[in-house]
Amino acid sequence: MKNNNFSDDCINKLIHNKKVLFITTKNIDYIRNFQEISCIKKSAQLVKVVGYEDKSYIIRLIKIYIKLLLMPLSKYDFIFVGFAPQLILPFWGFKFKSKFIVEDFFISIYDTMINDRKKFRKNSLFAKIFLWLDKITLKSADKIIVDTCAHGEYFVSKLGVDKSKINVLYLKADKTIYYPRLSSKADEYNNKFVVLYFGSILPLQGVDIIMQCAESMESVSAVFFEIIGPINNKHMSKYRHLKNVKFVPWLSQESLAEKIAAADLCLAGHFNNMIEKASRTIPGKAYIYDSMKKPMILGDNSANRELFEEDNVNYYYVEMGNYKKLEEKILYIMDKKCRIKL
Repeated sequence: MKNNNFSDDCINKLIHNKKVLFITTKNIDYIRNFQEISCIKKSAQLVKVVGYEDKSYIIRLIKIYIKLLLMPLSKYDFIFVGFAPQLILPFWGFKFKSKFIVEDFFISIYDTMINDRKKFRKNSLFAKIFLWLDKITLKSADKIIVDTCAHGEYFVSKLGVDKSKINVLYLKADKTIYYPRLSSKADEYNNKFVVLYFGSILPLQGVDIIMQCAESMESVSAVFFEIIGPINNKHMSKYRHLKNVKFVPWLSQESLAEKIAAADLCLAGHFNNMIEKASRTIPGKAYIYDSMKKPMILGDNSANRELFEEDNVNYYYVEMGNYKKLEEKILYIMDKKCRIKL
């Protein structure tokens, strides 16, 4: 898998001067969609994007289905299916016959719903349906893009995908938004070492480890945590009393970039050590922090180490699932960078 990396140049050569239909069920400005669409547009003769910005996933999906039902596909050479190809290829593959199909198998529905979020039991009917969707989707593609070598190896061993089809394309942040800059801290953070985390608060990410760490550090007056995301999440409610944490609702990408720029340290993760998927994926936020040249703490796993080598300057590693180790690392970095006397 290590020799099967798939760079932007590889995509450019593959679709050079071709007519490409790009389909995604995720919002178009999603980091992975933005990366792939931008890359395709550089060398394709024609790019048609089928995707919508509605907040409701169901509405987006319905609109895509109607569009695919009505639109002619004869003029396209390539079908590129972005996020969640399992919701497209098993049902619309008959329309794509004779076309070269590239899919971004960013997640396994089976792995996500059964092992990650534990929504259904492994021997349930839903588990069998999810597994079928994963496998038929993988078989439908001529080329399969994954986000890490570790993830690709999992799909080969667990889902029986043809290894020769798999190519690793690492994420890239949108550098028109996420770039290095100076940004002043808000007055409330004066003389504070600000530790920032943003995310969708999924169990996979290990946000509970971050919050346990913050709770343990409540008496450390020099450190302040800023948590950006769905703050009404049930996992956050028991930590709302913490005086060293500010919970911030979702922000625009531009506002998020300013928050990141003003932080002293960023938390990337993943920090959950109970969900295997956490060790096979690189958090999208890690690419954003890296693009902005911000120091970050990563969970110590094989996926993160594919790209980020610990240097004790910008990249720091910590044992996953251990909030005390995270606390120690934060204090170490603060002392090293700011020489704040506790």
